[in-house]
Parts: sequence; C-alpha cells; structure tokens
Amino acid sequence: MQSLTPQLPFSAKIFSSPPKKVASRDREYLRPSEVQALIRAAQKVGRHPIRDSAIILLMFRHGLRTAELVALKWLQIDLVGGYIEVHRCKHGHDSIHPLRSPELRALRQIQRDYLETSYVFVSEHKAPLSTRTIRHIIARAGKIAQIPFPVHPHQLRHSCGYYLASQGHDTRAIQDYLGHQNIHHTVRYTQMSPQRFENFWRD
Repeated sequence: MQSLTPQLPFSAKIFSSPPKKVASRDREYLRPSEVQALIRAAQKVGRHPIRDSAIILLMFRHGLRTAELVALKWLQIDLVGGYIEVHRCKHGHDSIHPLRSPELRALRQIQRDYLETSYVFVSEHKAPLSTRTIRHIIARAGKIAQIPFPVHPHQLRHSCGYYLASQGHDTRAIQDYLGHQNIHHTVRYTQMSPQRFENFWRD
C-alpha cells in the first residue's frame, strides 16, 4: 500500500530567529553627574588636562562624533560672538550652536596653549588628534572617575540627546541640534525622557 504522506521536494528545516545581541554596555549614555565626574577626572591626569577636559565638555554639549571633534578647526569657532559651526559627518545637517561660559573659557585657554594651529585639538607636535587618542582619553577618564562600565566617546553624543530630551526640548529642535538626517534617530531620546511622564502623579 502506497504511503499517503506527501513527499516534500526538499528536506524540511525549522528556522529559528537569531539570538539577540547582548549589549556590551549597561547604558549607552552617561548621566549629567557622570559627565561632570568624567571632566573632573580628565583635569587630574595627563599632560594636557585643559585640552582633555574640554574635549569631553564639547562632545557632550554639542553631541559631537569623534570624527567631527578631531576635524574641528578654529575657523568654525567665534570666541567673540560665542558660537561654533558644527560640521556633521554621515550626511548629517550642519548647524550653528551657541557657546557658553565654560566652553569659551576652555577654548580661550587652549588657543593660548597651542599657538599657530588650524585645528582646535592637537598633539604636542601640533598635529590633529587621532580618533584612537580620543577614545583613550575618554576611557582613561572613565576609569579614574570610577564609572561602573567602560566609557566610549559615542556615549557622550547619546548623553547630549538624552539630556536635551529630559529638559523637554522639542524633538525637531533636538534633531537639528544633533544633525540627524532622519528624525527616527532622534525619537529614541524623547521616548526615554522622564519629562513625558512628569504630570502622571501629583503627590
């Protein structure tokens, strides 16, 4: 008697969804108090404390990627008017940001310490810093500040986005500030903002 079970022309396989990637960091951003601890740590170590702490401050306040920071030139900075022209990479939108007192003080000191350079952040040989050096500076400061996980430069960009969202700033304004081409990259910050839920409980 012939079997009634249909024969498939190929061997049946059971496909399962790929395992989820485990995050390598507990958090992808730093809290403002942790950023301040990072800046204070950078001021206590190395031969360039003013420069290194300013790197952390500007990356946080302006959401700079590492490549954007090392390419930063004095032509983009107006210390009298108090603004910085941010040139975004990855096809992002350029913008002009205001500079506040802590940034202006640090930048003026850097300009005095590193004369006759077109780039803002340079080595002792007046060459632009490498992205590897930036990673080292921030990782070292993270260890000294005793941040409970490895600190990476891109966390400062995320920290900027989350901080601005927590202050209740408009999503479109944050998008323009960070230079996001697609607003979906910005929504992640506003979705995580506790400011959205401030009025849920009144006690």
